[in-house]
Amino acid sequence: MKFENYYIFSFIAPLMILLSTIGFISRKDSKKVFYLPIGLMGIFIISEKELSRGLKRKKILNKIKTCKQIK
Repeated sequence: MKFENYYIFSFIAPLMILLSTIGFISRKDSKKVFYLPIGLMGIFIISEKELSRGLKRKKILNKIKTCKQIK
């Protein structure tokens, strides 16, 4: 059951950005500011996840390199 929840969570950030874009385009000038935080949070979630993946991959690659050097 937990495996299915990960798919739902992976769609939340793009949906936040899409909702923010649609709301920002369709609203009048005074209400546009309310959609910026949700869009920024979606962008932050995606970028943070990508950075953390990159760091984890670097750590794993360094561990593999050190194990090869020891042998």
